[in-house]
Amino acid sequence: MNAKADQPRQARLQRPPMRGWLGRGRGQSNYLQQASEWRGTTVQVCGMWPFAIGTGTPMVGVPLGRHIHTGATLCCDPISWFQRAKLISNPSAFVLGKPGLGKSTIVRRMATGLAGYGVMPLVLGDLKPDYVDLIEALGGQVITLGRGRGYLNILDPGEATQAAARLHAAGFTKQAAQVVADAHGRRHTMVSALLTILRSAPPTDREETIIDRALKHLDAHHQGIPVLGDLLRVIQDGPPEVRAVALDRGDDTRYQAITESLEASLIGLVGGGRLGETFARQTTNPMRRDAPVVYDVSAIDDSEMDLQAATLLACWSAGFGTVNVANALADAGLEPRRHYFVILDELWRALRAGRGMVDRVDALTRLNRQRGVGMAMISHTMSDLLALATEEDRMKARGFVERSGMVICGGLPSAEMPQLTAAVPFSHAEQELLIGWQDPPAWDPTTGREAEPPGRGKFLVKVGGRPGIPVDVQLTSTEESINDTNKLWHTQSRVGPLEPTEAVRA
Repeated sequence: MNAKADQPRQARLQRPPMRGWLGRGRGQSNYLQQASEWRGTTVQVCGMWPFAIGTGTPMVGVPLGRHIHTGATLCCDPISWFQRAKLISNPSAFVLGKPGLGKSTIVRRMATGLAGYGVMPLVLGDLKPDYVDLIEALGGQVITLGRGRGYLNILDPGEATQAAARLHAAGFTKQAAQVVADAHGRRHTMVSALLTILRSAPPTDREETIIDRALKHLDAHHQGIPVLGDLLRVIQDGPPEVRAVALDRGDDTRYQAITESLEASLIGLVGGGRLGETFARQTTNPMRRDAPVVYDVSAIDDSEMDLQAATLLACWSAGFGTVNVANALADAGLEPRRHYFVILDELWRALRAGRGMVDRVDALTRLNRQRGVGMAMISHTMSDLLALATEEDRMKARGFVERSGMVICGGLPSAEMPQLTAAVPFSHAEQELLIGWQDPPAWDPTTGREAEPPGRGKFLVKVGGRPGIPVDVQLTSTEESINDTNKLWHTQSRVGPLEPTEAVRA
């Protein structure tokens, strides 16, 4: 009886207590476990003084994750830190990091949280795609472009015509004229940009003037929304106002000689040349201004650099044209004020796509505060930005990082540090932290697979010369379903015969 009664007691003795066994040759620990932390407002925890301390990290904006060293929650996004917290002077963020460490994931977290605040995410050119699932989950609009998949008419003024009519009817005549002029300038710029990409050289001053006058002729005489074929037809017909700016001196032969090169280029755009018919037909899915939007251009192959560049420019033009319309209507009090969060992912691919891309992005980064939009630009390394063809473009690309309100860095190689610190000051400890995060994952002998990379989900948030905030981004179960960028690797159909080892198992 006594032996059986002592069995539970002996089992308890075999299990060490919280600090280990006490006594000579045993393993007792005198280390006190960290006390549990509880968070509350100053009103709620004022009675616990002097045991309450500040969190040390900003609590304004989208919850990103926990501070790696203190465990405090970090809330961060470029719009909240600019508009509400006044921590940055420009509502923009530049995200750098090696592939596979979660750059797009942290931006998707910002976009999701900002959507809860009423900010509309705009992905003006998703090249992978990484944001289609997110925008669909938010109830937004997915616009697919590519050969045979969708069309974007660059001569379509979008919602500018209807907005101008509303403004004019409400007595805002000047604002209505500004909306129409903005739409005209945007269409003119896009035609010139397509010609530049097609020719690898910009159009001449005379050709620019001819295009401008031909577009005005279309607006005055064409019924409905014109396309590039209508613009080509106007130039071929040569109405008096177009001939006047072409300086043909009343000579048909001279006019044909002056417009021959322009006519040939437009035929290439209309007839399905390198750029196909993507921009020569009516828009298949017009963009909305009251919902999140993503332009899915992942169907365009990376080998078609000209088509990629032209499509990205067209998406940016349509997107910011819609933002201008929304701002004009809000200024007049006809619609509520809307703010937008513009995402430019895989920026290095856009910058290398063709001439004019760097200048276009440069203009966007300088005017986003005036347009009332926040912006997130994503690239892999500083070397991607400094690998452009000309020194002028390289200096402009470096300015994207220098002008950003915040710079968010994931794991980066040590060779990047001189270029990175030339744009944003990083301490030696911060550089070592980033270098450690880019180490390859270890081999897990238990599962027979690679373990989680040490830098996945870990980022350093830098604002100017302030010390960086290291944060660990952890996804919720709901987010994991829309953050899977390796879908094509989950299932693999077998084509060939079984391997010998598999045949034996079978």
